[in-house]
Amino acid sequence: MKKIISSVIRCNGQSFATPFLCCLLFVIGLSVTGCKKEMRIPIESNTNVIDETPTTESNILSGYTGLSPQTMWELQQARAATARYRNIENARNDGYSDINVVVQEMGHHYMKSSLADAEFDYRNPEILVYNREEDGSFKLVAVEYAVPLSLSANAPAGFSGSQDVWDGNTFFQLWLLHAWVWEFNPEGVFNPTNPSVHVH
Repeated sequence: MKKIISSVIRCNGQSFATPFLCCLLFVIGLSVTGCKKEMRIPIESNTNVIDETPTTESNILSGYTGLSPQTMWELQQARAATARYRNIENARNDGYSDINVVVQEMGHHYMKSSLADAEFDYRNPEILVYNREEDGSFKLVAVEYAVPLSLSANAPAGFSGSQDVWDGNTFFQLWLLHAWVWEFNPEGVFNPTNPSVHVH
């Protein structure tokens, strides 16, 4: 910088023919000095890259976007209330029984019929959905809510917001709603099917 200033001073002292040349040298000098200050070490392109697909059971809900804080809170409550059912024996002991409904991209359905009434309670799902792993064990992947069609002419209120779309299933005579709180669903937490679930 001192050399640049000296050059400018010499410019004023008639060392160079035109003031324009002096100004040009001064601007170039500032640019070069500024560039040196702003030089940064490049960061590897894969540093700080966040994979948006949750990879652990603890952060599954964080992968869902576009949901209101209230809906997220309700989903967290549903997850906390069913944590003990990750062990399928606890579900069986609490009255959930295999209803022999096994669907690809869903799983094995266990229902507690005594819960099937006109009331929606996100903490007490009527159905638990499991996937049978390759080793024969069962993994809880979703909770499902069921309200008899005969008890509710319209879809139940359900979770806060409007993203939970209930299926009025005439075959089962139930309003049905999945919530994928134990296995991330790239198609959405309330989508009925999950391409990540492969029935064995």
